[in-house]
Amino acid sequence: MAEQKHAFQAEVAKLLGIVAHSLYSEKQIFLRELISNASDACDKARCAALTTPELTKDDPEFKVVIAADKKAKTLTIGDNGIGMTRDELIRDLGTIARSGTANFVAGLTGDAKKDVSLIGQFGVGFYSSFMVADRVEVVSRKAGAAEASRWLSDGQGEYTVAEAQKPKRGTEVTLHIKEGEEEFLEPMRLRNIIHTYSDHIALPIHLVEDGKENLVNAAKALWTRPRADITEPQYAEFYRHVAHAMDKPALTLHWKAEGTIEYTALLFAPETRPFDLFTTERQHRVKLYVRRVFITDKCEGLVPPWLRFVQGVIDSEDLPLNISRELLQANPVVTRIRNQVTKRVLSELDKFAEKEPESYVALWNNFGAVLKEGIYEDREHRDEIVKIARFRTTAGDALASLEDYVGRVKPGQNAIYYITGDNLDAVQKSPQLEGFRARGVEVLLLTDPVDEFWVPSVGQYKEKPFKSATKAGADLSAIPLAEGAAKPAEAADADAGGIDALLASFRLTLKDAVKDVRKSDRLTDSPVCLIADESDLDMRLERLLKAHRQLDMAAKRILEINPTHPLIQALAAGIGKDGAGQRIEDAAWLLLDQARIVEGEPLPDPVAFTRRMSAALQRGLSA
Repeated sequence: MAEQKHAFQAEVAKLLGIVAHSLYSEKQIFLRELISNASDACDKARCAALTTPELTKDDPEFKVVIAADKKAKTLTIGDNGIGMTRDELIRDLGTIARSGTANFVAGLTGDAKKDVSLIGQFGVGFYSSFMVADRVEVVSRKAGAAEASRWLSDGQGEYTVAEAQKPKRGTEVTLHIKEGEEEFLEPMRLRNIIHTYSDHIALPIHLVEDGKENLVNAAKALWTRPRADITEPQYAEFYRHVAHAMDKPALTLHWKAEGTIEYTALLFAPETRPFDLFTTERQHRVKLYVRRVFITDKCEGLVPPWLRFVQGVIDSEDLPLNISRELLQANPVVTRIRNQVTKRVLSELDKFAEKEPESYVALWNNFGAVLKEGIYEDREHRDEIVKIARFRTTAGDALASLEDYVGRVKPGQNAIYYITGDNLDAVQKSPQLEGFRARGVEVLLLTDPVDEFWVPSVGQYKEKPFKSATKAGADLSAIPLAEGAAKPAEAADADAGGIDALLASFRLTLKDAVKDVRKSDRLTDSPVCLIADESDLDMRLERLLKAHRQLDMAAKRILEINPTHPLIQALAAGIGKDGAGQRIEDAAWLLLDQARIVEGEPLPDPVAFTRRMSAALQRGLSA
């Protein structure tokens, strides 16, 4: 049998049901679609009037009028746009997925095609009306035509077309609202939908209330205006509107990208930290518009998660969308917009840090922990984020950049030292910092959980490796002591043998609890401290992993003792005396528990700790 070609067949009623009920997740979207269609009709009329002015001469002010009739249970969306003829009603509304807008754009040439701004592209938005209506009536009169036509359908697969009366050009879409959908007849509900989705369409939208037409939308997208024409109070007011916030923006970014990708961005860094900044969803707060029509505020990939504190809008002129407009198609354009926006935001933050350092410090205190997530996650922009990062250090109260730190390194210092902890007060008081202070070595004080991850991933800065102050690898012997500081070795030389014996005794007593017991060159005031072996995880990172059940067993620590401390020297001097064995054994466990408490670690045996502490106090009182 010869090869034959056949056309696909379709159950029109079922297909219409799918279009009306499956493309959109929220019923209220129907109003956005009908307003967008009305906006397109007005843009078409405006475009046609450039060559034929008489088409709009009798009614030059374009607008959309929405009227609800609770008694009749109807909702009417009217416009004074280009209108449709009888044949166009049959062709465009009687054929699912046929877009009059797409056909109109295809017919344009040259600059006209670039200049016109039309929203509808797929020809299915109109059918979303059947989500809330059991009957839809369209009355339309083409601009320049004398007659009007009516299109009527119940969404079950058939429609009728007849002559109608309409005094002026344009289209009126009347929805006969279904039982149970009466909320869409309430003026407040309609206002809310318009504010959410169509507030910035460059066309007045009027809502009929108590017989009067009231302007509902802003009718002018602020971001489309030149920056020079916008005042700071206007920016602040728009920020409060788009972010639903009461504060002011700490930084405003407004630019238009032109070229192969065209979009406008108006973004803000808030003055105060949003309460939900650290939710697990890490959802960004930038709203996506296409030709001033709100599409979504959950466009995954539009802005990286580590910029989720940024508020505002991105308005694309030609971003491809799927036919429901609720999800972006997988398209490299989104990735390119994301990269451009990210680079621009980081560049502006860098300028802000240079021009207004005090204001930038406030911004960093609010959002630095989020930005540092980008150092760990985003290799492409890592260097730019590291450049604008600021840190607390042991050098003083002022925040410092890594460039500042490297410029202050001491002779013999070949690393960038840091310490991590749960809060600033705890890390500042850590005994592990005593030797660094004695040598005037600056240490970064890191208190955000993400610090445990980005530091190892970066590895080094300006050829200086990052080294934890809580690890055995933090060798300070090559760095001279500050002027006037005593050398620990000199103070211990007088009884070096006793210290060595004490170390041996401690090792024997604590052999199952620690990896080693060593002399310390970092302690000046405290008797002991715990450190991690150079090959082990940082102690705070290990605690975090255990808390999230990502680690079963913790590595044993190294106990460092300060040979210059009076307590350690007294213990060393008592080696070999009557009863010294039990006292030294108790002291070893007490000092280990003391070091654990300072590190914020739980005691494995609180009962034994209290027993040893009571015994030590009793001996001290009876001496």
